[in-house]
Amino acid sequence: MPKPTVLDQPDKVRAIDKSNMLELCEKTPVFCRDAIKRAEKLKMPYKTPENVIVAGMGGSAIGGELLKDWLRDRALIPIEICRDYVLPAYADGNSLVITVSYSGETEETLSAFLEAVKRHCMVITISSGGHLQAFSQKLKIPHIPIPTGLPPRAAIAYTFFPLVVLMEKLHIIKKAKEEIEEALHVLQKISEESELRIPLKDNRAKKLALQIEGTIPIIYGFRQYSAVARRLKCQFNENSKVPSKFDTFSELNHNEVVGWEAPENFTKNFSIILIRDPKEPPEIRKRIEITKQITSRKVRNIMEIQAVGKQKLAKMLSTMYIGDFASIYLALLRGVDPTPTKTIAHLKQEMKRKLDTNDET
Repeated sequence: MPKPTVLDQPDKVRAIDKSNMLELCEKTPVFCRDAIKRAEKLKMPYKTPENVIVAGMGGSAIGGELLKDWLRDRALIPIEICRDYVLPAYADGNSLVITVSYSGETEETLSAFLEAVKRHCMVITISSGGHLQAFSQKLKIPHIPIPTGLPPRAAIAYTFFPLVVLMEKLHIIKKAKEEIEEALHVLQKISEESELRIPLKDNRAKKLALQIEGTIPIIYGFRQYSAVARRLKCQFNENSKVPSKFDTFSELNHNEVVGWEAPENFTKNFSIILIRDPKEPPEIRKRIEITKQITSRKVRNIMEIQAVGKQKLAKMLSTMYIGDFASIYLALLRGVDPTPTKTIAHLKQEMKRKLDTNDET
């Protein structure tokens, strides 16, 4: 029987989670359906592009990463993610550039947007307002408005599902409705199983957080779970306020794995989270099992997040969603409000101060 924790004390949870990040996480399936409806209203003025570039940063970019992993064996054109001020050299009038900034004020994304316009790319924007929306309206560029008031990382539904709808509208993918519906059903089920009222003994996300507590989480994914691994790393950073990193099979077997030769008094500070799939390729399964053997005596814990669902999209989003809940529960175990990101706010202030100082000189 697991020992009692703050996670099974709703009053204490609410006192820590002042901005209701857990409640926002529970609402993700509702946000997904709303995001789809919003994107479906867009009238598509463009032809099928030769390539797709999703420009964004942080929580606004991860939707593009998920899209790329989902369609890696399906889309017949390249999909690239641009996390920078500048677009790839090949971006031109045959490129679709989707600029995603939750706030509409992300400076790297605004720079990429303006460059896309100058290069006469096909451009679509997604934001909750800000300069990105204002510029889009002024230049008559298609824009998908999303709700305000969410931390960008809690708006993953609004930065991913519109991309799915756009891929259908542009005939890059076909007949995705059944796969989308399964994913939404799985997300709803996970929400119900992971919400606060479900006690620790029956709640896999709470159990995962409890195992991670006091360690640095390392997330290992493969193929379509690469973006999921990145997402979980970022969630542990921003929600839990702990260092974290991610890597992917089988690349990590050619470098990362050697790092576990370090002394145990060092490696015992880490936990490994493996993203697993019942139908993972046999060559990947062998690598995962051998890596577990190598690291089992070195790290504090090895955990697995098992994919739920039959089709690729449901499996990807299920592992991501369980990790989202776990990152919030880890914050609560640490007595930390998951929502504020003080260091990012400080960094932005310092950037502005230095820019203002440069302008004066």
